[in-house]
Amino acid sequence: MITTTTQSIEGRTIVEYFGVVSAETIYGANVFRDLLAGVRNVVGGRSEAYENVFRDARETAMRELIERARALGANAVVGIAFDHETVGQSMLMVSVSGTAVLYR
Repeated sequence: MITTTTQSIEGRTIVEYFGVVSAETIYGANVFRDLLAGVRNVVGGRSEAYENVFRDARETAMRELIERARALGANAVVGIAFDHETVGQSMLMVSVSGTAVLYR
């Protein structure tokens, strides 16, 4: 499955559009509570613990996006965009969307 933020796939022709696909991942308060212990690992203004949570959330959302695109018969998702938001005071939501397509 090709996934890209661009609207086309260089060297390929998109022959069918299946429409927008999206996926969301929400990490609850327990993740942030667990991270408090890891906040001490901040080096140079970066927190490896928080970066790992964001990375895991993005990867989970992408896996779900790909599954939904495959279920439609797509072999690629173009125009992918990510969004990160906090829900309430202690939950993180990562959403991803794109257009499921069939290319040749």
